[in-house]
Amino acid sequence: MKTDDLFRIYSMTKPVVSVAAMMLVEDGRLLLEAPVSRYIPAFANVKVGIEKTDAQGNKTLDLVAPRRAMTVQDLLRHTSGLTYGFFGDGLVKKAYQDANISAGGNQTIAEFADRIAQMPLAYQPGSTWDYSNSTDVLGRVIEVASGQSLYTHLKARLLDPLGMTDTTFYVPEPARQARIAEPWPDDRSIGVNAPVFDPRQTMPMESGGGGLVSSAPDYARFLLMLRNGGQLDGKRYLSPATLAFMTTDHLSPAVLKTPLYLPGPGYGFGLGFAVRTSAGEAAYPASPGEFYWGGAGGTYMWVDPAQDLFVVFMMQSPRQRVPYRSVLRNMVNAAVTERLPAAR
Repeated sequence: MKTDDLFRIYSMTKPVVSVAAMMLVEDGRLLLEAPVSRYIPAFANVKVGIEKTDAQGNKTLDLVAPRRAMTVQDLLRHTSGLTYGFFGDGLVKKAYQDANISAGGNQTIAEFADRIAQMPLAYQPGSTWDYSNSTDVLGRVIEVASGQSLYTHLKARLLDPLGMTDTTFYVPEPARQARIAEPWPDDRSIGVNAPVFDPRQTMPMESGGGGLVSSAPDYARFLLMLRNGGQLDGKRYLSPATLAFMTTDHLSPAVLKTPLYLPGPGYGFGLGFAVRTSAGEAAYPASPGEFYWGGAGGTYMWVDPAQDLFVVFMMQSPRQRVPYRSVLRNMVNAAVTERLPAAR
């Protein structure tokens, strides 16, 4: 694969969309503490699904009112109560599967948000970290707050100004389709009932949780902006204070973590990124304050401000993504032989 190949970046779309949301917060057009229903009215009547087991061992799902409203901040830190239906078990996840919530792109993000608002929440908002469709819903919030489609807004505020000319939701142009990096035919599933999508087919859906296609040079521009404290080539995208806020752990000790806690040991979760909270615990070294995320297709990134380092890794192999990330971390760490002063 070449560096200018086009890769489905899946969950690495989430940091891009999260940064766009925080730019709207800085503009005064979006409030983190606001209920999601302010921007998407369908969420005003959302219920929480509570599993109960009767004397015969049969499980049922009771629907109860949330103890508090789901907020925009909950969407950014995956404490919304939403979930993904294509991994794990439970009656709410089964309801997602039965409703085919995540399948296909023949719906707009507005239609998707209204549909998922009719589903029960898996948890009380704010109570539990669970990897979820939260960033897809955040994409719709961005549309409402900005008055633009998600891609139009990302293109105007981030992609074009950063020079990310390869980053898009779909690749309909035949001349560019030859650059699309493909996984092997037997390695095209990112989860149960979640196959690798084909970006050649333009669909109504613009998935804020994982729909972008990008190249290594493009995504490096995005990471360089983050490493530079929110600015690049004389243009500021985020203030240093906002970026520091995003890359601080937002999970209090009271927040439960599901068994599939993707950040892993030694990491909390900020607003769109997993955030290193200690020098130990994880199976590889990194500085406290380092932040990262990865895509289900194999892509991966991290930024370590203390060491003036960022890494973007583009691979299209869902099945091999986890072991190769460890190999990458170990090789990069082995190559860093001079540590910068801690105060820098």
